This record gives sequence, C-alpha cells and structure tokens, in this order.
Amino acid sequence: MRPRLWLLLAAQLAVVRGSSVLQQTPAYIQVQTNKMAMLSCEAKISLGNMRIYWLRQRQAPSSDSHHEFLALWDSTKGTVHGEEVEQEKIAVFRDASRFILNLTSVKPEDSGIYFCMIIGSPELTFGKGTQLSVVDFLPTTAQPTKKSTPKKRGCRLPRPATQKGPLCSPITLGLLVAGVLVLLVSLGVAIHLYCRRRRARLRFIKHLRLHPLEKRSRLDY
Repeated sequence: MRPRLWLLLAAQLAVVRGSSVLQQTPAYIQVQTNKMAMLSCEAKISLGNMRIYWLRQRQAPSSDSHHEFLALWDSTKGTVHGEEVEQEKIAVFRDASRFILNLTSVKPEDSGIYFCMIIGSPELTFGKGTQLSVVDFLPTTAQPTKKSTPKKRGCRLPRPATQKGPLCSPITLGLLVAGVLVLLVSLGVAIHLYCRRRRARLRFIKHLRLHPLEKRSRLDY
C-alpha cells in the first residue's frame, strides 16, 4: 500500500475511536527484553476475504502522532510485511476468528500501542489497541502475607493411647507386688498341705507294717 494512503489512515486513526467489532486482548502487556509478545485481535463479524492490518503507534495518541504499518494478513498470501520492518521478528497468524500478531526478540523501542484494523467501504474499523511495554527486568511484587486464622476445634472421641514398654506407675507396681505375694503365700500353703499329707501317709503305711508283727508276737506267747 502507498505511503500517502497510510498517512491518511494515520490521520484518521488519531480521531477514530476503537470499535467493538474488533476486540483486542490484552489491553496492556509487559514483556521482558528479547522475549516474545503475542497480541490478539478477534473479529466479531465474518471477514471473508477481507484483510486485517496491524499498526503501531510509538507515542501517546495525538493529532500529529505517527503510525507504522507493520503487517497484514491475507487469505492467500499469509503475512505481508510493511516497508522497513524486520520481517523475521513479525508474523501474523489466523486462528478461526482471531488474528494474532507475534513479535519475537522484542526491544524497548518496540514499546507502543498496537492497533488492528480492517478497511471497509468507506469506513475504517479499528480495535481499541493493546499497549506493549518492553522492559529489561519485570517487576517483582511481593505477595501479601496471609494471616493464619485459628482453626475451629470440634469435639472428638477419645482415642485409646498406645503405650510401649511396661507401665511404671506406683499403683501398677503395688498391684504387681501384691499379686506376687499372693502367689508366694498360696504356694507356701500348698507345699505345707502337701508335706502334711505325705507325712500322714507315711505314718499310716508304717502303722500297717508294724500291726501284723504285734499280732504274731501275741500268738507266740
């Protein structure tokens, strides 16, 4: 397209407001130097074979602000670059109704407002623009500290505590000692009764052995 026509379009662009027909996202994007930036322009109408253009405005909008033609998307040719544009850095892709401007290895001088545009008959339709800011370092924002809210304690059933090793409480020791003493006393009584029974049995057996001898001695006399 001729430079005179682009000067006319630039003059009209300064006073024409963005239309809802072309929705650009995001409205603002900040990218680090030498990284890639992707700008989207979605058409809310059926374009058919209509071309979509991408322009860049390096300074704030004004009556004498300068606009650069970067590239356009053509259904047959694909990406068509403007004059004095680094073609290896700029490409336009179509994804259904979305037209994506892909900028690679961006520099701080690439900062500005990027507009998508379609040429009708006779009106021109522009998107509302996407402001691109290229910085050497992205700002790091500290996340706010979250206050810890106390958790509500619910009623819980007591769980049996598992304890390893012997119980060493005084009550337990006393019960163990008492149990040992009862066992010793019972054992002593059993032994005593056993011994008495055994002695009585021995005396009875001895008595039976001596009783026949006494009978014989009496018969002899």
